[in-house]
Amino acid sequence: MTPQEHQAAALSLFGAEEKAQQTGLISVAYPNVTMDDAYAIQAALVALKKAKGRNTIGWKIGLTSRAMQQALGIDIPDSGVLLDDMAFDNGATIPAGRFIQPRIEAEIAFVMKAPLTGRVTREAVLEATDYVAPSIEILDTRIKRICPTSGQPRKIFDTISDNAANAGIILGEGRFDPGHENLQWAGAIVRANGTVEETGLGAGVLGDPVMGIVWLAERMEQYGQKIEPGQVILSGSFIRPVECPPGTEIDADFGPWGHVTCRFA
Repeated sequence: MTPQEHQAAALSLFGAEEKAQQTGLISVAYPNVTMDDAYAIQAALVALKKAKGRNTIGWKIGLTSRAMQQALGIDIPDSGVLLDDMAFDNGATIPAGRFIQPRIEAEIAFVMKAPLTGRVTREAVLEATDYVAPSIEILDTRIKRICPTSGQPRKIFDTISDNAANAGIILGEGRFDPGHENLQWAGAIVRANGTVEETGLGAGVLGDPVMGIVWLAERMEQYGQKIEPGQVILSGSFIRPVECPPGTEIDADFGPWGHVTCRFA
């Protein structure tokens, strides 16, 4: 793809979010799209948002579970940018119409105190982390899940271009030292309107959530980026996405880490 095509694809995604109407698949419009193209489209999309006054607050890692990777025929995660208008307070009511097709995932968030870039060790990630916290990620999709004419499902290139489908982040109040927590066993029981929909453990994220940050640091160097102090990193979901139509109340019970909740008006 050309830089002009990257910009055109980003503008279609930006317009879809502004109008709350999904756009067509990037992988259909540009069948030769590559992973590098997808990240270039994502960067152009984020630049459009920053031009409207948004600021980067962190990063998200997606597609970390083996089941999700097998479903998309890939063997690596993806990543996206967290912006300041995506942050909601714990217990927040999400305004009606804010998102197109919202879903949520439960994750362990890492809040950084030192920069990271390139190939780093697990120990380096722990040293650079200020604390970990329970969190909910709100997902949304500005791209159709299936092409209405060809029947082609959304591909990894579509998801990456769409800023890894991220839309919101809610942090719990708990603050924990990752060096003193067994993050493989940290997990949550997720209820929607009082019904248990999903349960999961941190081990579902690449076997160890810390390894998601290791992967992200190396990926970011490839694109001239780095993890900065103060940024929040969503390490990846250990549950499948839970659909959240209007009126859905979500309670992610992280046990000793506390609850993270929200309601979709």
